[in-house]
Amino acid sequence: MNLNKVLVAGRLTRDVQLKRTPSGAAVADIGVAVNRTFTDASGQKREETCFVDVVLWRKQAELCHKYLRKGSPIFIEGRLTLDSWEDREGQRRSKLRVVADNFQFVGGDRAGREEFAQAPAAAAEAAPEAVPDDVPPEPAGDIPF
Repeated sequence: MNLNKVLVAGRLTRDVQLKRTPSGAAVADIGVAVNRTFTDASGQKREETCFVDVVLWRKQAELCHKYLRKGSPIFIEGRLTLDSWEDREGQRRSKLRVVADNFQFVGGDRAGREEFAQAPAAAAEAAPEAVPDDVPPEPAGDIPF
């Protein structure tokens, strides 16, 4: 059985920066802070924050850019992907991030309305998502464990 599913609920760590690929596809890289409160072994309440990098494509990227700002709450469903590259010094680098399949705005506007509660995903579910020509393919090969 194979399953690659991630659920993340948190707040944006910065304003959404919308970019376009050379082919015109909208893309947004966002950071989401997820807080966890727990009691440590000494009985003290502690809080830790996990920072998650997320990439959104096309309409989802445009909607996030239009409606969300730093501090906005968001719920994301997606999958993990491993990006690998070589830095300027020739060192191999890699980074895990979430590719959003779907997201939901959490909360509403100041009047409490939730008219934009869920991002439209019908188009994404109706047909497989084409990868833009300028996005490197995911590496093939054995699982590294």
